[in-house]
Order: sequence, then C-alpha cells, then structure tokens
Amino acid sequence: MKDEQTHLLDVRGLEPPEPLERVLEALDTLASDNSLLMLIDREPRPLYGILDKNGYAYQAGLADSGHYEILIRRKR
Repeated sequence: MKDEQTHLLDVRGLEPPEPLERVLEALDTLASDNSLLMLIDREPRPLYGILDKNGYAYQAGLADSGHYEILIRRKR
C-alpha cells in the first residue's frame, strides 16, 4: 500500500473561474488515497457544494497570512 501524499495547488492571484477550474482538473487526476491542499485568496464557497456532491471531504480554514487553505480528499 502506498503512503498518502498531499499535493499542493496554489491558485492565489488567479481570477474566477480559473481557481475552480484548476481544482476540478486536479481532482480528476488525484489518486484515491491522496489529498489536495488548495491555497486561495478568498473563500471558494461554490466549491464546497461541488465537493459534497462528488464524494469529497474537505477542511477549510483561514491562514494567518490571510489566504484560505482547503484540504480535500475522497470520503472514505
């Protein structure tokens, strides 16, 4: 069994809808036992519903530097 890996996706500075497009593309290629850490300038509220509908769990929080960090993985 492989060790779980967390892949970084930094979309800070990009204008909508590019951050959403990039995270969805990254999730399409993400191995089922890996996770994705998304860094973004603003809270991506539309993303949360998409993740829920497609079987992903996530943890979101505001970092000290003012950007949001969203850790995404498949629901187990």
